[in-house]
Amino acid sequence: MNEPGRRSPRKPKGQGAERREEILAAALRLFTEHGVANVSTRQIARAVGVSQPTLYAYFPTKDDIGRELHGRAFALLAARLADGDGGPVETPACMARMLRIYVDFGLENPDMYKIAFMSEGAQARALWRPQDIALSPATQSTYGVLRGEIAKLHARGLTIPIDVETLTQSVWFSMHGLVSLIIAKPAFPWVEREHLIESHLAIVARGVWKQG
Repeated sequence: MNEPGRRSPRKPKGQGAERREEILAAALRLFTEHGVANVSTRQIARAVGVSQPTLYAYFPTKDDIGRELHGRAFALLAARLADGDGGPVETPACMARMLRIYVDFGLENPDMYKIAFMSEGAQARALWRPQDIALSPATQSTYGVLRGEIAKLHARGLTIPIDVETLTQSVWFSMHGLVSLIIAKPAFPWVEREHLIESHLAIVARGVWKQG
C-alpha cells in the first residue's frame, strides 16, 4: 500500500521559519488528500524531505500541526470579517452580506476550511479542544461576530422568538452546510453557484427577522 505523498529531496538544516512553513504546507496537502486520521508524522516528514526528529523539533505531535492549521484558518476568516465590516447589521440584506464573507472564505480556501470545519472523529475533538472552545479567541473572532450581531437584533425585538444561542447556531449550521456540501459534492447537479449562494443566504437572513 502506497503511503500518502512523495518523498522530497532531503533538505539542509537550519532554515527555521521557512522549514516550519514547509511542514505546515505539506501537512495541509496530505490532510486534505487523505484525511487527518490517515496521515502520520512520518509521512509528513517524508513529504517535506526531513527526518521525523527534525519535524518533532517544530511540532511534537500531529495534533500540534493540526491545531496550528486550525488556528490559522480561523485567523484568516477573522481577518476577512474585519476587512469586510460594513457596520451594524440593520436589515436582512446586511446580514446576508456578512454571511457571504464566511461563505467566500470557505469556497476560496477549501483546504483550510476542511481543517477548520470538516475534520471528523477523534482528530476533530483534538483540534477543537471542546473544554475551552466557547471562550477561545478564534471562536470569539468568527462565530462570536455573528452571535454579537444577532444578540443586538434580539435585544431590539427584531428577531423571531428563539433564544440568541439557538438562533445563532441555526444560522451558522445553515451557512456552513452550504459551503461543506459545495466543497464535498462538486459533482452534484447544483443550480448556478452564484444564484444558489445568494438565494440561500437571503432565505437564511430573512428567517432571522420577525415578520410583520
